[in-house]
Amino acid sequence: MSRLVDKIAIVTGSSSGIGRAIALKFSREGAVVVCADIREIARTEILTETEIATHDLITQNGGTAEFLRVDASKAEDVERLVAHTALKYGRLDIMINNAGASAEADNPRPIWDFSQEIWDKDIALNSTGVFLGCKYASAQMIKQDPLPCGDRGWIVNIVSVFGLTGAASIAGYVASKHAAMGVTKVAAWDCAPHRIHVNAICPGYTDTAFISGISGEVRGFVQQLHPFRGLGKPEDVANAAVFLASEENTWVTGIGLPVDGGYTSL
Repeated sequence: MSRLVDKIAIVTGSSSGIGRAIALKFSREGAVVVCADIREIARTEILTETEIATHDLITQNGGTAEFLRVDASKAEDVERLVAHTALKYGRLDIMINNAGASAEADNPRPIWDFSQEIWDKDIALNSTGVFLGCKYASAQMIKQDPLPCGDRGWIVNIVSVFGLTGAASIAGYVASKHAAMGVTKVAAWDCAPHRIHVNAICPGYTDTAFISGISGEVRGFVQQLHPFRGLGKPEDVANAAVFLASEENTWVTGIGLPVDGGYTSL
């Protein structure tokens, strides 16, 4: 497969879960991948380092990748990430804003008891992080000559089905993901005259360490929420990301694509 051959891609939150799957898939499709995260090796739910770093796995398999330590909620880190990539590789073709978290995951609370500290953490990473990624990636892309296909770049924000819907007791997460979806739509309008595509993917419940700690009873309930039953796989999201970030995507911008086994079809 070579749908991303010679493309230069940044993937934030690349050390685990969906970000890791996207980085590996992009490499298999021919991209050079700059992996960005707050740590090289993902921590499992019991905080032990057990995996080969994503960029090392890519290079072991013959691809080209490197790692930069980045806090996606900090402007100076994201600006440095984009500047480094453009300087080293000559351009930036693809920006995947994947880094995110649910600060209230271990202690969901109703709105009247929701902590502003938790709210601020959600907004910083899930909303501000997407804003910064779009800001600095687009600023670089508009300076670049168009590719032979006529496009200058592709930005894909990994949002959530909760950027399209609501749920009880996770106000910070839901609000931050709705904001990320809003940034996607505005950036799509701003960037369209420069032939830069800006889209979002809205995964449903996906089988990653993020939800691996839920009990069997709760897991069964969650699985039943999806018409396809079960949970999505990180690779399902990665497959969608390849299309949205490739030259096959000639006429799609400003959307939030659910990859959710039908969760949002109700």
